[in-house]
Amino acid sequence: MKVLIACEYSGAVRDAFIAAGHDATSCDLLPTDAPGPHYQGNVMDIIDQGWDLLIAHPPCTYLSSSGLHWNKRVPGRQEKTEAALQFVEALMAAPIHRIAIENPIGCIGTRIRKADQIVHPYQFGHDASKATCLWLKNLPTLRPTSFVEPRMVNGRPRWANQTDSGQNRLPPSDDRWKIRSETYKGIAEAMAQQWNLPTHSPVLID
Repeated sequence: MKVLIACEYSGAVRDAFIAAGHDATSCDLLPTDAPGPHYQGNVMDIIDQGWDLLIAHPPCTYLSSSGLHWNKRVPGRQEKTEAALQFVEALMAAPIHRIAIENPIGCIGTRIRKADQIVHPYQFGHDASKATCLWLKNLPTLRPTSFVEPRMVNGRPRWANQTDSGQNRLPPSDDRWKIRSETYKGIAEAMAQQWNLPTHSPVLID
């Protein structure tokens, strides 16, 4: 398949598809962190170049639930959320047969449509919790590959990236946003293995 990974600079999903034998290219306004096929620029510049599959990770700054409370406090921020939603809708409407949109829990689910699936890294071999929503077009939901058991704290599950109270352990830094936005390898590999479908084949739902 010819695969476009939009809004990705890490190369994680791109490289998983390349390893599975596909012609995959990442695209972002930032340069790629890993050598490989990458278009630095607006994804809309190349959206109509005959892709079989689009996997998009639109920036979540103005979309995720954790930041929406700022919209009522910071002038102009609501307008940025509206622009971000328009970008998501443009990605969903792309002329590509199979599409997956990935984002944290936020206003995509309340303003556009409910996610088809929510996955966590601990379902794919990582000792980490991070709710990740998937909006799918002509794709099956991902099947978990390897469950990592949590530690229990006062009866509540916690994984290695969480404090006992459930907060993320990652300390503040200039690149904290970048580290948190990267796709976990186990999820990227599951996408490449499970969405390895013949072009325009019917989708079978278990």
